[in-house]
Amino acid sequence: MKYITTCDNQEFEIEVVDEHHIRMVDKLQQVDFESVSGQPVYSLILDGKSYEAYVYQGEENWLVLLRGRLYSLSVVDEREKRLRAAGGGRVAESGEFLMKAPMPGLVVAVPVLEGEMVEKGQVLVILESMKMQNELKAPRSGKVERVRVKPGESVEQKQTLLTLH
Repeated sequence: MKYITTCDNQEFEIEVVDEHHIRMVDKLQQVDFESVSGQPVYSLILDGKSYEAYVYQGEENWLVLLRGRLYSLSVVDEREKRLRAAGGGRVAESGEFLMKAPMPGLVVAVPVLEGEMVEKGQVLVILESMKMQNELKAPRSGKVERVRVKPGESVEQKQTLLTLH
């Protein structure tokens, strides 16, 4: 089965060959992807290199925290992509966006204020989890409508941190 994954406005075609192999950009790669203790933490071994990632499905996209960076991924199979293209549907770059915690942790800093205009990629919240500080960045430009957390506060996975409009 082929899937089209979009990350940072770049599309990648990924074919799942079997349980331990994927093909990406015409390169066959060996992969081992396992959940750790039933948590949203995954062990990923890709061509012999080991990674740890937090993965969970957000309201519209998959959210992946890998090596201290949060990625928002859209994943569709070939059929769904063709249907979307035929329908002309696009994801709006406006409206309300709820930034949610990708994992439980401690809010280290919130370097933005309510009412502040922010640019895509700007750091909105710094969250510490498993002794790593993770910068959660704006997925698009907009205005910070509401900040729902403050430094020193513990948060749960999927808890809303702030609202961007």
